[in-house]
Amino acid sequence: MKHIKILLKRTVDETRKTERGELMQYFCKHLNRARTRDGLPPIAMGHMGKLLQKIPTKDLYYMKSVCDNAKNFSKKFWYLLNPEKYDKSKNERKSRKSQLQ
Repeated sequence: MKHIKILLKRTVDETRKTERGELMQYFCKHLNRARTRDGLPPIAMGHMGKLLQKIPTKDLYYMKSVCDNAKNFSKKFWYLLNPEKYDKSKNERKSRKSQLQ
């Protein structure tokens, strides 16, 4: 006979699952795989929630599909999260090169 605590824990876990939470876990799993390989600490669910808090769930599905089709999941995820940050650095490099010539 199983203890009642085990049975109650299962029901609590199942009731708290949401689409958004499942997507956050998906992103954490894929990003942490690359981060541990690079020697970086893993991203916690709380941090992932803070990163994705202003993005609607339908846009997270779009991000998931684009990242899945990309060669490098992690690079594409961070680019989609804030593309202006990366576009600005490319423009600065180009302007520096043109100034040097």
